[in-house]
Amino acid sequence: MKKICKPEYLAKVAKLSKIESERLLSRMSGKLPRRLEKEKLTNEEALAIQLELEDEQLMEWRKVMQEVREKEHAKALVKAQHAEKAAAAAKKEAASAKPQPVKKSKSELKQQVNIKDIAPAEPKVSGEPKAKKVK
Repeated sequence: MKKICKPEYLAKVAKLSKIESERLLSRMSGKLPRRLEKEKLTNEEALAIQLELEDEQLMEWRKVMQEVREKEHAKALVKAQHAEKAAAAAKKEAASAKPQPVKKSKSELKQQVNIKDIAPAEPKVSGEPKAKKVK
């Protein structure tokens, strides 16, 4: 089975420098290097086939990465929705849990002392007469 390369890849191979073509040859794997060694393919045809394979692999990789990004985005949306629901529930719970006034019995109310009712104690100074308040 002889794989014929596409003409656009042959045109790309013609534009490659010697260093770039060597790097491309070094990345070959599988049956392609053996076919090149046995001279079933020319050097240009092998490079064109390798370019085509790498382009196909790149397209597959991009497709997989796009799917991964979409899944991550969906997970982030779900996580954000759960966080919003939790915040709303906490806010609702905090609003419903307002402190209730403590009901006191009559005897407890009688024992409470109003601070305004208590007169401040005046310091006692010995030997001095108290000054009268002028109205």
